Amino acid sequence: MTPQKTISNPTATTNLIIVMGVSGSGKSTLARALADIYHYQYLDGDDFHSEESRALMAQAIPLTDEHRAPWVAAIKHRLQANATQQIHTILAFSGLKQKHRDELRSAGLRTMVLYLNGNKATIEERISKRTGHFMAPALLESQFASMEEPINETDVYGVDVWSTVAQVVAQSCELIDEYLLADQPTSLPL
Repeated sequence: MTPQKTISNPTATTNLIIVMGVSGSGKSTLARALADIYHYQYLDGDDFHSEESRALMAQAIPLTDEHRAPWVAAIKHRLQANATQQIHTILAFSGLKQKHRDELRSAGLRTMVLYLNGNKATIEERISKRTGHFMAPALLESQFASMEEPINETDVYGVDVWSTVAQVVAQSCELIDEYLLADQPTSLPL
């Protein structure tokens, strides 16, 4: 039996849309497009990495949980600050580990997660065409190995990454409108 889809923290007054997936899945592209459509603040999880973590990833050295803990804590702190200021946010975030996704949910925002799920061949092709990113393409294997699939997480919605960007954006908007915004209190500024 499939769990019923919902959102986390449904009574919160500030929205958070997390766009998750392995490197190269299109998180930043989708999150920026959605931020423009919904007029939400765009945050990229990569911007919260320490210089040490960036250097490791550039050398194709996978991050450990010890490296990721302060990164997730910094993102959570920013989300809590946004909630205090009633700033709706869209976050591009790998979300490889459930404990990291849970930590961001615990920030207390009204949260839904869009999971960009794709096969390794599709993602490898995208990464091979990407320029100017600090993460070494060789880390893709470790990203897939580290991904803890969000199978029973009711606030996670799968999005087909094989489609065009326009189709991925349209599918994501349908999910956001139906599950995050449809039952939102009308007094909430959007």
